[in-house]
Amino acid sequence: MDTLLKSQPIIYPSSDGTPVAETFVHLYALLTTLEVLKQFLEGRQATVLANQFLYYAQNLPRLRVAPDVMVILDVAPGGRDNYKVWEEGQVPSVIFEMTSASTREHDKGYKKTLYEQLQVSEYWLFDPKGEWVEGQLQGYRLVGEVYEPITDSRSEPLKLRLQVEGPLLGFYREDTGEKLLIPTELASELRRTAGLLEQERRRAEQAEQRVERLAQRLRDLGEDTDL
Repeated sequence: MDTLLKSQPIIYPSSDGTPVAETFVHLYALLTTLEVLKQFLEGRQATVLANQFLYYAQNLPRLRVAPDVMVILDVAPGGRDNYKVWEEGQVPSVIFEMTSASTREHDKGYKKTLYEQLQVSEYWLFDPKGEWVEGQLQGYRLVGEVYEPITDSRSEPLKLRLQVEGPLLGFYREDTGEKLLIPTELASELRRTAGLLEQERRRAEQAEQRVERLAQRLRDLGEDTDL
């Protein structure tokens, strides 16, 4: 019987049936953060996961946590059903929690302590509704083995500046100052660019027509001179 029990594979579930986020506002903040960071890290050895189990102790599937958004650097890109630290060889570099009044104690207590012990480089608490975090955003950076508050709104591992923009987080590149656009902003920019391209096409077409008319006039003048 003991041999049979030992041979049973250990199951690491990918879901526990709980909602992805507390409210639509929190869900929207989570999904836009996920998509923006995925686009930013595309082509790099990194992955971004959202609301998926992070297993941090081999053979102990109950020891898990589900960060709202976690960025893991120096791993193969692409999605995972869950993330096992001992298989990947890396802990998350940056974790974002979309916090609320109801999750306040869990987020600033248990999760902060756990991420600190796991040596997650940065931990950010974003409060989309402004329920308890002053200024809606508070980050912590690992200094030695202890979290210290981040005072400059910069993510060192990501080389991005963070900015509260209503119920969403804005991300700006440190090297260029360029904003990383969320999907709706990207769609607007594509429409604007398409409109500009159409205007340029029409201008080019009109210029071509003017040149053709001028050429025709010159040909007509030449024929008149011959007569």
